[in-house]
Amino acid sequence: MDSPWAPLRGRVFRMLWVAVLAGNVGTWMQTVGAQWLVVQEPDAATWTSLVQTVTMLPVLLLALPAGAIADVLDRRRLLLVVQVVLFLVGGVLTALTVLDLMPPPLLLLFTFLLGVGQALTLPTWQAVIPEVVSRDELPAASALGAVNTNVARSAGPAVAGLLVAHVGPAAVFGLNAFSYGVFALALLFWRRRPRRGPSHPERFGPAVRAGGRFVRYSPDVRRLLIRVVLFVVPGSVVWGLLPVVARRELGLGAGGYGGLLAALGVGAIAGALLMPRVRRALSANRLIVLAGLGYAAALLVVALVPDEFAVTAVLVPAGAGWMCLVSRMNASLQLLLPNWVRARGFGIYQVVFAGAQALGALLWGQVAEAFGLPATFVAAAVVMLLGTATVPWLPVHEHDDADRSPAVFWAEPHIMLEPHRDDGPVLVTATYRVREEQAGGFVEAMDAVRLTRLRTGATRWGLFRDGEDPVRFVEVYQVPTWEDHLRQHEGRLTGSDEQAEKRAVALAEGPAEVTHLLPTDKDD
Repeated sequence: MDSPWAPLRGRVFRMLWVAVLAGNVGTWMQTVGAQWLVVQEPDAATWTSLVQTVTMLPVLLLALPAGAIADVLDRRRLLLVVQVVLFLVGGVLTALTVLDLMPPPLLLLFTFLLGVGQALTLPTWQAVIPEVVSRDELPAASALGAVNTNVARSAGPAVAGLLVAHVGPAAVFGLNAFSYGVFALALLFWRRRPRRGPSHPERFGPAVRAGGRFVRYSPDVRRLLIRVVLFVVPGSVVWGLLPVVARRELGLGAGGYGGLLAALGVGAIAGALLMPRVRRALSANRLIVLAGLGYAAALLVVALVPDEFAVTAVLVPAGAGWMCLVSRMNASLQLLLPNWVRARGFGIYQVVFAGAQALGALLWGQVAEAFGLPATFVAAAVVMLLGTATVPWLPVHEHDDADRSPAVFWAEPHIMLEPHRDDGPVLVTATYRVREEQAGGFVEAMDAVRLTRLRTGATRWGLFRDGEDPVRFVEVYQVPTWEDHLRQHEGRLTGSDEQAEKRAVALAEGPAEVTHLLPTDKDD
């Protein structure tokens, strides 16, 4: 059996993993400290859910641009700068809290600023992981990421509860600032190998649009994102309202609330350790069903059994279900994304995940104010069950054997003109000759080719058959600029794209005849 700890044998991954653990512990301590600082306000359910919302909102707004930046710039340097800025922001927050100058609106502002740093960090870190582990170790590295997060969810709230109870929220905020410094030091010790990539870095705007096109024309990625939304929206009720449940329904203090979060973390860690066996025993879709059913059952117990021991007990399997599903989706996405768009793909994933969690927390906070906590948790359980019931119609498709490595298999374009890289749009045609008996299979095979063109830069695509010469098929696609087309030549295509194109060419009478149609000079 593959060891779930195998990626930690690598020095760089181990060092960065420990640093990220420190940052995650600090983040959860920050969340607990912020929520407990406002839990005594008159509208506590609204304020605590708003803390969760403003923590996730920057990810919703900025994760895709952050992913584009991480795919264009040096990822190590970007992470380093962000951690230094977060260290400074956390220090100011600590000082103002010590001086008792932290009203709820200002607290939300600082929480938002720290969330901005997280929005820049998350997709960049996810994109870095394949640089420091082998492809075979990616599922284990993803599970270790979940272990990291959930160790933080266990240790962070527990430590934060003790500090808040005996010292105050300022100590929690100060340790969070310190954790960013730890991450920055680890990045300073990482001597990253120079990246190999296109000679001209992508510009920000086109890079963002290219990332959006990739996800739009990747059916497997879209289905995965839908499944994340259907699970996270109802599941976010726990993260948004658990402090209110602890105080109002169970009569617990800060330490008791930390204990509830620790139960979630313990379950998640146990789930992470079992992930290698779970991955072999259960398909992704069966895991989705089991996680959804288990989490819904836990929500019903929280709603209907206001007992500390019962709630603590059901939070353990709920944490395991949350971790298993999120870890599986994360690992699947790592395998689906090629390197050139990996940070942008994870940026979109973080937008979807954080958006579902932030909007869900806000929604459940308002429902709780109107109908009470028990009714809110029952409603969330029903939504979770309804989402789980859609698996037969919206299954997740995993392709662990797909080749996502760069493949440069197109011949260099030989043209008489010398277009500028910004010239466009560019119309590319590929003419094939296909015998009548192969025509049906060729058209079907070209549908996969269509997706490769659109994922890697094309904005329009079509396949046409010559009315005068029925064996002549012409593929036509348009890319925004000559630079976008050169990037298709230089490394956006993968081994899977090459295989799709070979299947189509095998049904034709030889390779296609390719032409490049450039825009005319407007001054002529």
